[in-house]
Amino acid sequence: MAKVVYEKKDRIAYVTLNRPEALNALDDDLNDALWDVWADFNADDSIDVAIVTGAGKAFCSGADLKSFIPKWEHATMLDARKNAARGIGGGITRGQHRILKPVIAAVNGFAIGGGFELALACDIRTASEKARFGVFEVRQGLHQGDGGIVRLVVIAGVGAALDLTLTGREVPAEEAYRLGLVNKVVPHEELLPTAESWARMILANGQQAIRSAKETILEVIGRPLDDALRLEAVNGYSSVGDFREVGERLQKFFGKSR
Repeated sequence: MAKVVYEKKDRIAYVTLNRPEALNALDDDLNDALWDVWADFNADDSIDVAIVTGAGKAFCSGADLKSFIPKWEHATMLDARKNAARGIGGGITRGQHRILKPVIAAVNGFAIGGGFELALACDIRTASEKARFGVFEVRQGLHQGDGGIVRLVVIAGVGAALDLTLTGREVPAEEAYRLGLVNKVVPHEELLPTAESWARMILANGQQAIRSAKETILEVIGRPLDDALRLEAVNGYSSVGDFREVGERLQKFFGKSR
């Protein structure tokens, strides 16, 4: 059975982690399969948005400790250096994190450890009321190494990053919403339809502008104000390309407004 189910429909890519018996833990096979999925998603002009979720009762329980820990017990500094080019989740956390098409996480259950990092690496997070989050790495004497700290600080702030990382406590969906870690919490049966509604809102917009906007948002993080404003201006005014799409959209808009 495939460890990841990858389907395409109506310009949306559906990516389902499919190791329910292991709470969708990320072993080497699943990571490699996800790497191929994200590469294809990035290259396929027929799809513009991805929705990632998990089979069974978990979104993702993080790295598969049975195979992950032994690999690092006798690792060298060179191993760590090589690892920096390719993060977990098929590189969506690091390595393929510059994909400009939007990625929506539909968090159906546990998103803990590396699974939390995977969710944070997505652009929009919808969560089932059953979803649970946590920096569980610290319970095993480790801490995040695949964007979890970086993205927690950016998304929720230093206070929340310190709280969740130092305690390793479990965070229910409603608290995750209050902390800004998820965009919306819905009843479990409404999770996928909600993610699809976000996807359709994105698809209704100009995709060239969407990708330029995502690129700009990621690029302005941490920059001095003047640099960030200059980058936004250059990207914003150049994102219209040859203006054909903008012209067509404006023509429809003015036609409706008369």
